[in-house]
Amino acid sequence: MNVYDFDNTIYSGDCTLDFWKYCVRKYPKIWYALPAAIVYGALFTLRLCSKALFKEKFYRFLKYVPDVDDEICKFWDCHIYKIKAFYYKQHHSDDVVVSASPEFLIREVCTRLGVAFIASKVDPATGKLGGDNCYGEEKVRRFREMYPGIEIQEFYTDSVSDIFMAKQAQKAFLVENDRVEEWSV
Repeated sequence: MNVYDFDNTIYSGDCTLDFWKYCVRKYPKIWYALPAAIVYGALFTLRLCSKALFKEKFYRFLKYVPDVDDEICKFWDCHIYKIKAFYYKQHHSDDVVVSASPEFLIREVCTRLGVAFIASKVDPATGKLGGDNCYGEEKVRRFREMYPGIEIQEFYTDSVSDIFMAKQAQKAFLVENDRVEEWSV
């Protein structure tokens, strides 16, 4: 089994930010949620609030999107092209995506790709996280909870913060744009 981070790894960019940009063009009222997101983003950067609180404030833009599920489908219709070519070349049906992005957003694209996923649980109606952000050691915990005893052949990521997942794999790779290089962990 191969495991992949999503944003900036198999997807070129950050899908949450891209979804926000996509939605704000259609629903300008989303701008009302931006000041709180900026304030909490600054507080998070200064280590004065948690990443979870910042994300919850950011996801408040969703309350201005009348049908989030429909918009997600439309978003992926026009953004699936951002899945990187290297991934399509080595795609397997038993691949697993493990991402800090919200489940509600990557569920659709992972279904289209025919792969399983583990992601941050976020209620799209409220923006509230339903547990720990799927990041760092939490990725390993969630993966082992779903796949106990399964050996990871290869793990791909764009970030050294995924070292905990990388240590679980026989081989790890760092992805930068379209360049994939083996990572000695």
